[in-house]
Amino acid sequence: MDRLPITPTHRKLTGVVGIGLLFDTFENNLSGTVSQVLQADFALNGTSLKLMLASVFIGQFFGSLLLGRIADRFGRRRAFMINLAMYSVFSLLGAFSPNAAWLIVTRFFAGVGIGAEQALSDCYLSDVLPARRRGRYIAWAYTIAFCGVPAVGFAALLLVPMSPLGIDGWRWLFIVGSLGSAVVWLLRRRLVESPRWLAEVGRQEEAEALVSKLEAEARAEGAVLEPPAPEPAPMPRARMRDLFGERFRRRTIMLWVFCSLSVVGYYGFGVLAPQILAAKGYDLVSGLGYTALSFLGYPIGSLLSVPVMDRVERKLLIAGSAAAMSLAGIGFALADSAALVVCFGFGFTLISNVFSTVSHVYLAEQYPTRIRATASGAAYSLSKLSAAVLPFALLPVLDSHGPGWLFTVIAGSMALLVLTVLALGDRTTGRALDHY
Repeated sequence: MDRLPITPTHRKLTGVVGIGLLFDTFENNLSGTVSQVLQADFALNGTSLKLMLASVFIGQFFGSLLLGRIADRFGRRRAFMINLAMYSVFSLLGAFSPNAAWLIVTRFFAGVGIGAEQALSDCYLSDVLPARRRGRYIAWAYTIAFCGVPAVGFAALLLVPMSPLGIDGWRWLFIVGSLGSAVVWLLRRRLVESPRWLAEVGRQEEAEALVSKLEAEARAEGAVLEPPAPEPAPMPRARMRDLFGERFRRRTIMLWVFCSLSVVGYYGFGVLAPQILAAKGYDLVSGLGYTALSFLGYPIGSLLSVPVMDRVERKLLIAGSAAAMSLAGIGFALADSAALVVCFGFGFTLISNVFSTVSHVYLAEQYPTRIRATASGAAYSLSKLSAAVLPFALLPVLDSHGPGWLFTVIAGSMALLVLTVLALGDRTTGRALDHY
């Protein structure tokens, strides 16, 4: 797999995965974006508002654990089909919520469905892409994906003040997410299974057939393939209980700390930006407009990461972008004009998606094929648990001390993340997945 050039099949798989991820990012920013209007429609108090914001992330915590295990045991493709189907159904049910309790429950189950989407996508693309282009093409997938963030921002700006066909605008946002993911489910029925996974579970003939097809595509485009490299000495087969054994202990500790802290900076802004703007005195429509403009930085940041992803060591890129996020976030908190709010908000989202894209690549490179989805899903689930805690931990800071202290807490978390990655993280850029 690693000696192949990029083929049309690689490009198609990257595109289909990226479109599915677009609805994941749409979903992750949906509740926060419309939180102000939901608070008014359902008369949400402090506790129920926090539960509404947290419910989807609690669901994603369980979904990451469950579907990661399914992906390693029954295949990446099957897990993809389960997660999108579940998300589509419960997002549609959420659109017709008669009360806050119904909304919170449906948001939870939609979260279970979509929870493993990013971890599954990272593992699948890492499985099928050659090592020398792995980072670049995963970055392309996330460039497509993060178009979902400004999409939800501008869709909310357009729909929230309206009631098309007599249905509240915010409900249409849930319907869009549901129907869009259903279309992606149909597209993903044509995904090939991971050849690495097939070989790992003993389905050698199927794996060889898929690799032969990729080789034929490469030769048809004029590529001259290198002879296969000698196989490395076999390494001990990894099991889940080995995650804290000698081979993986340092890596697992680093990833669990990293995943727990990364969302404090990343989702701390995406989920709470409308609340922060309300605290600054901006009305609902103005806040949605400034949020939508700030969210434009998400896909642009992923696009900017494409040319550097395979040229700069991943852990150094993570550290540098995390530090820059902290500075931009403090600037957003202290901004005293609409122009500065949009400028620093855009800068924060742009930098944070350089950070996010490299983080997804780095996470999927840490474990061998047999447990990659399970182990990555376990680490990734901690990010969802942290995201669920965010409204309970950060909204009181915002309410009591204002945006400045809120982003000071976020900056401190990112500083600890940088130290952890630099001290415990391995270099992974361009390395074969199962050889270290």
